[in-house]
Amino acid sequence: MPSSPSVEFPSNKPPQPSRGERLRELAQLFLKLGAIGFGGPQAHIALIHDEAVVRRGWVPEDQFLEGVAICEMLPGPASTQTGIYTGYLRAGQLGALVAGTSFILPAFLMMVGLSWAYFRFQGVPQIGHLFLGVSPVVMAIIFGFCWKLGKRAIKDGSGLAIATAVFLLAVFSPLNVLVLFLLAGLVGLVVYRPKPTHAGGTSRLRSVWLGPWLPLGWPLLLTTLPNETWVGSSFWGLERIREYALPLLTFFFQVGAFIFGGGLVIIPLLESAVVNDFQWMTRSEFIDGVALGEVTPGPVVITAAFVGYKVAGILGASVATIAIFAPSFLFIMFTSPFLRRLRQNPWVRSFLKGVMPAVLGAIGAAAISLAQVALLQDTLPLTLVA
Repeated sequence: MPSSPSVEFPSNKPPQPSRGERLRELAQLFLKLGAIGFGGPQAHIALIHDEAVVRRGWVPEDQFLEGVAICEMLPGPASTQTGIYTGYLRAGQLGALVAGTSFILPAFLMMVGLSWAYFRFQGVPQIGHLFLGVSPVVMAIIFGFCWKLGKRAIKDGSGLAIATAVFLLAVFSPLNVLVLFLLAGLVGLVVYRPKPTHAGGTSRLRSVWLGPWLPLGWPLLLTTLPNETWVGSSFWGLERIREYALPLLTFFFQVGAFIFGGGLVIIPLLESAVVNDFQWMTRSEFIDGVALGEVTPGPVVITAAFVGYKVAGILGASVATIAIFAPSFLFIMFTSPFLRRLRQNPWVRSFLKGVMPAVLGAIGAAAISLAQVALLQDTLPLTLVA
């Protein structure tokens, strides 16, 4: 008896978009999120979750939460990295590049425009008075961040000791803040060292610990060199970019690789270098740059564009922005296969347990230094700033 022909029913599953369509959708979404992303990293992550997970279903809930946890562990602005990670899950490495760049671009363009206006009209009294009123608000934000970070970073007496030691060293010693973070991480490896679980554990942990970090290690070694090594070495900045491209690229890459604990961690790293060592701007200008970073959408790390613009115009702003976000892209795009194991690595956790209190101490030291400028200068009458 001949078999009856099989009947194929049409599938109700919608066709998957092509890679080009997915990339275009990522660009459109993250350009929008980058333009409306006010309110800090947690607000940014909530926006990404609502759009990419809830409304569009691009990423499963469990994978998104896993990605957020990984991004919180890694150095770099967590909200930007979450966007990069979402793009990676949606369309691979190119998707990560498109999503992250689209998320950063609106804030970058706004910061360049504000930087031009700031330095163009800096001598106008009304502009100066405006920023005199903003500076104390920025200091309040910084001290509030210290309080929140302290409750999360200091869990015991060892953490308090690390934070205090880094605070004192940052205030009274010439040591680079990045070096202090490295030393604190090494202390964390000793104080919070994990207990061995099996005989062959050391070599296995070493492979997970070093593998993803080796490509990024060479710029970090440069932190031990004197800042004078790099110091010696218009609008677009064409005349100055040749002189300052390498210092901007190297310094901001180092900063981007050590932003543990939130975007405001950028403050002690930038303040000690761009004001004291490189002398690229005054402390008052730096505070105003942080204020602009707070009022623009996206991560406050975009303050790097303000510094770069002061040094070498738009080209300097571009170099500084690319350099400070480059570690975030590299971590997500090229180490994703290792990230879950890296997060579970007890030695990585021990290192970070030492770094987090150090971040608090460094921010506290920078806040004290900046407060002397923000709060001791002449201010407007309350009737003018109300």
